[in-house]
Order: sequence, then C-alpha cells, then structure tokens
Amino acid sequence: MRTTPVLAVASAFLCVGAAFAQNSPQAAQHARPPEYTFRIVREFPHDSDAFTQGLAYRDGFLFESTGLKGRSSVRKVRLETGQVVERVDLPPEYFGEGITLFKDEIVQLTWQAETGFIYDARDFRLRQRFSYQGEGWGLATDGRELFMSDGTENIRILDPVTFTEKRRLRVHDGATSIPELNELELVDGQIFANVWHSDRIARILPQTGAVVGWIDLHGLLSPGYRRDPEAVLNGIAYDPKRKRLFVTGKLWPRIFEIKVIPKR
Repeated sequence: MRTTPVLAVASAFLCVGAAFAQNSPQAAQHARPPEYTFRIVREFPHDSDAFTQGLAYRDGFLFESTGLKGRSSVRKVRLETGQVVERVDLPPEYFGEGITLFKDEIVQLTWQAETGFIYDARDFRLRQRFSYQGEGWGLATDGRELFMSDGTENIRILDPVTFTEKRRLRVHDGATSIPELNELELVDGQIFANVWHSDRIARILPQTGAVVGWIDLHGLLSPGYRRDPEAVLNGIAYDPKRKRLFVTGKLWPRIFEIKVIPKR
C-alpha cells in the first residue's frame, strides 16, 4: 500500500524530533541539577554568640555582619584565631543582615529598616547610608554589580554607586521557584546562596537565575552544637586567590573550610 512509506517517513521525523527535543537547551534546562557534598579541609574558631547574617573574605580576615536588634554589628575577624580586630555596633533599632566588600568599602544591609550602611574597610568609619525598598537579606558582588536577596525567590541586581535596582533574577530549579534565599557569595562566576532553614547551598547562574547545582551540607555541624532553632547554616565566604570556600552558621562555634565534591 502507498501509505506504508509515508508512515515510515513520518515515524522517522518523529524520532528525529524527539531526539532533538531531548538535546535542546530547553530540555537541558529542566534536567535535574547535579548534587554535591563536601569534605572538611580545616576548621577555625567562631564566636558562638554571633548571629551570622553575612560573611566575606579578604587578605586573611573575615568580614562578618551579625543580626538581632541590640546585638547587630560589623566585624573584622582574624580567620586563624577568631579574634575580632575591628568592630562597629549598629544602633539598637537595626537588625544587621548581608554584607559584601566592594573596592575599599564594606556594604551592609539591614532586615526591615530599608536602610543600608557603607563603611571604610580600613578603619570601619561610617561613610554613607542608603535606602532600598523591602527587606534586606543577603548581599554579594562580582566587582561590577551588587546582588541582593530579600527572602523571596528573587535576586535584585543593584548599581554599586547609586544602589538603584537594575533588574531581577527569579531563581528556579527547572520550573520550581526557590524562595527564602539568604546569604550570597560569588564563587567563580556562580552565585552561591544559602536557603533559610536548609542545609543546602544553591549554585545559581547570575545570567538566568537557573540553579545548576545543589551542595548538601547536612552533618557539617553536629546537632548538639545547634543550641537554638535559629542556629541555621548561613554564611559563605570565598578566597579567590587560593580557591578556598568557607561556611558557617548563626551561633555556630566553628567556621569550616570545605572542598565541594560530587555526590555519589
């Protein structure tokens, strides 16, 4: 019958189309992101009274923002010893949040006051205040722009001079939005983000907001050291020169240098 060749050709086209769809960028975007785990490289002391909200690294020191009203601060901490060598306490009405180092400045967010602070990174002198709308959670920079989380699935991209919002990223794993993004850090071209009340870090493409990997840090700190329900994983810092990744949490007694490895 004449229909047989037609059906065969149609079937062939369907097969080719299916194969193309499976290998298309759209299909790849919906592939499950790879999972990673960790290996502890070193441990460092950390103030277990520090309600860590932001963390950054530069030249052997950690710069840390702590939260809670009446206890919020910005600190410069010697990595090896945990010694606080510089500190500024926020006025008691402010709840400190994310922090990043931009050039010779420390930029700090607050939670619900819609106010940020800029300090001189050398002497911690307050240089400027700035305003933004909504809540402030995490903050990071790639040296050109600021990346700000606000507790939703969105990351705002801000101009580092005017602090005006340039655009937003919706962070998503496939079609699923990832809300409650917290502390942020730029690591080799990706945004690493803590997810509130989770022991996982999302690896995010800053161009699209797509999650391209998950780092599972379950078991990093023994549950016995989590003496408060809010003693959650929160704090990521990166040393780009030596490719060192540091993580900690709110009220944790340790800071961990970890190596990220594929999960088997």
